[in-house]
Amino acid sequence: MNREMLMLVEAIAREKNVEHDVVFGAVEAALAQATKKLMQSDKDHPVQDADIRVSIDRDTGEYETFRRWLVVDDAAGLQNPDAEEMLMDAVERVPDIQVDEYIEESVASVPIGRIGAMAAKQVILQKIRDAEREMLLNEFMSRGDKIFVGTVKRLDKGDIIVESGRVEGRLRRGEMIPKENLRNGDRVRAMIMEVDATLRGAPIILSRSSPEFMMELFRQEVPEIEQGLLEIKSCARDAGSRAKIAVISHDKRVDPIGTCVGVRGTRVNAVTNELAGEKVDIVLWSEDPAQFVIGALAPANVSSIVVDEEKHAMDVVVDEENLAIAIGRGGQNVRLASMLTGWKINIMDAAESAEKQASESEAIRHLFMQRLDVDEEVADILIQEGFTSLEEVAYVPLQEMLEIESFDEDTVNELRLRAKDALLTMEIAREESVEEVSQNLRDLEVLTPALIAKLAEAGIHTRDDLADLAIDELVEITSQTEEEAKAIILKAREHWFAGQA
Repeated sequence: MNREMLMLVEAIAREKNVEHDVVFGAVEAALAQATKKLMQSDKDHPVQDADIRVSIDRDTGEYETFRRWLVVDDAAGLQNPDAEEMLMDAVERVPDIQVDEYIEESVASVPIGRIGAMAAKQVILQKIRDAEREMLLNEFMSRGDKIFVGTVKRLDKGDIIVESGRVEGRLRRGEMIPKENLRNGDRVRAMIMEVDATLRGAPIILSRSSPEFMMELFRQEVPEIEQGLLEIKSCARDAGSRAKIAVISHDKRVDPIGTCVGVRGTRVNAVTNELAGEKVDIVLWSEDPAQFVIGALAPANVSSIVVDEEKHAMDVVVDEENLAIAIGRGGQNVRLASMLTGWKINIMDAAESAEKQASESEAIRHLFMQRLDVDEEVADILIQEGFTSLEEVAYVPLQEMLEIESFDEDTVNELRLRAKDALLTMEIAREESVEEVSQNLRDLEVLTPALIAKLAEAGIHTRDDLADLAIDELVEITSQTEEEAKAIILKAREHWFAGQA
């Protein structure tokens, strides 16, 4: 029988073109499964969830069967008594045993002839198929391809299975280009986003709507990118409709936009045709964020731009004629520009800009008049000179303030002294406010001391106060993104639902 086993392994390995160890592993799994079923069906002492290991000698074909128990920490307790043993009991059997090690006990081996032929065959064939699948996948991935090229094989629960040779990829519904109609047999190109070997069927996850796919298509169409003369810095897509890519040239002789467009638009048209007619705006990347945003908003002409570094936002002023162009249909142009640059962009006309500036100036004027104890005239002079906070008044180099024609040295020194005193007073008040914050709010791990201070300043002193806030209210208080604010609020609300699980 042992010789027959060796011959069987040899035949299967040769037929399926897999390693002998894989076949041996499949046979061991089949024997272990059979032994486990026998233990479950034992009328006297049934064991439902035993852990069985079978070891086959690769040279002789002899095999042994072991039942084993995983050693677990005493504090953890037994989750599966049939396959686990606590450490304090295990050391009585094996003195030097450690947690996460196994205790094994030899049990009677099941003769191969008693194994259900079909069950054993299915286990072995499944193992073989898994090994073949892994080998094909490794071979495919070793080529280093970023784009998967294949044909539509079938539909699977709304997803499309794409076949390339003997390897399959899954194009999920959400990763398809909207309104694109793919049918069986159609040739498809898609970006390889990830490989999940644990997935049954198609382990390669594909995307046709991701920005990475467009970037890779441009790399294939534009040789200068591969040569390092050009670089794609970022990409933003509204799949199937419009996209923007930012490019930069590392060679002064190479025009980045013209090179990507190609002669008579051949290169960009090739990308557009692949993406079901998706229009592409090619933007020149710039280190200057304001210049980059201006380019990203093309074809709209920008009149002026105000950068807010703290909020990572920009107020972009355009005239009436360019307002609709800058915003785009359904806000598409400004949304893509914001995704491309990473900045929050607020589009406004001259009247809205003037109104906002007037409102901000009024707030700063009120701050200066109240905290520095100055009249409106002095406050307006500070605003005109570009001062927007008490910190700037207190700590801007003395020489810069002395250059203000309306102020003499005594006035400058007095303003700086008052600003420092005001900041100290505000800091003391802030610390006192923070002290009023409840311990349950302090213990919230998602909050930093700086955030706690901002919340306290806004009158948020308890966890429930925070939980009651709307997302936009928290964004206004902390200047965070909506995603960050949402995460904090959800964390603050966890205790409301703790007892409802």
